[in-house]
Amino acid sequence: GNTRIEEACEMYTRAANMFKMAKNWSAAGNAFCQAAKLHMQLQSKHDSATSFVDAGNAYKKADPQEAINCLNAAIDIYTDMGRFTIAAKHHITIAEIYETELVDIEKAIAHYEQSADYYKGEESNSSANKCLLKVAAYAAQLEQYQKAIEIFEQIGANTMDNPLLKYSAKDYFFKAALCHFIVDELNAKLALEKYEEMFPAFTDSRECKLLKKLLEAHEEQNSEAYTEAVKEFDSISRLDQWLTTMLLRIKKSIQGDGEGDGDLK
Repeated sequence: GNTRIEEACEMYTRAANMFKMAKNWSAAGNAFCQAAKLHMQLQSKHDSATSFVDAGNAYKKADPQEAINCLNAAIDIYTDMGRFTIAAKHHITIAEIYETELVDIEKAIAHYEQSADYYKGEESNSSANKCLLKVAAYAAQLEQYQKAIEIFEQIGANTMDNPLLKYSAKDYFFKAALCHFIVDELNAKLALEKYEEMFPAFTDSRECKLLKKLLEAHEEQNSEAYTEAVKEFDSISRLDQWLTTMLLRIKKSIQGDGEGDGDLK
């Protein structure tokens, strides 16, 4: 009867915690999984989801794919219960496993997008934006520039009227312009004009000034001027890995530099 199932549940959970103490992560994950399935038999959805999450967290240290399976099982229960914010949080955990452990960026993107969808539905816009920025950065790395541009522009437009966030808007417009630039120089010029019109504060930013110098250098096919402009910018605000990658991709399109040393400094 139910009493015996409840006892079995408790035993599995205790065993799982002992395995955790012994750092036997697979066995801990397995025991939490068994507990989750028994909770389901008892119709106790919330406890079942919690056990699946515990199983996922244990498996994360030993078997990333199994961790994803358990977290997906928890997500199914949470979405069934209408708990979308917590489901979104677990989608982020799965995305991070795909990023770091399994290095499958396409799948990481899909889970960040799903998470952003759930957050939007719950009106958690800043959490949704965080996920979307991850999507945009990865999309650009995978040369899906149009997708990246749409996200950067949309978040830029959403944040530029917010006094607390408008400082970040220039970064989003800068990144969108770089994606445009890689695809087509004329597009980048038109985009730059559009951003300045939409967000006049952008004109005075160092990012906007850098873009204008880079466009000029590109037009003149002058890779030294291009490198100099980047160097000057970097000496004041360090370029991160993503920006460096994008700036290098643009630099390679300057004739005669395709075979260059692939360096920006």
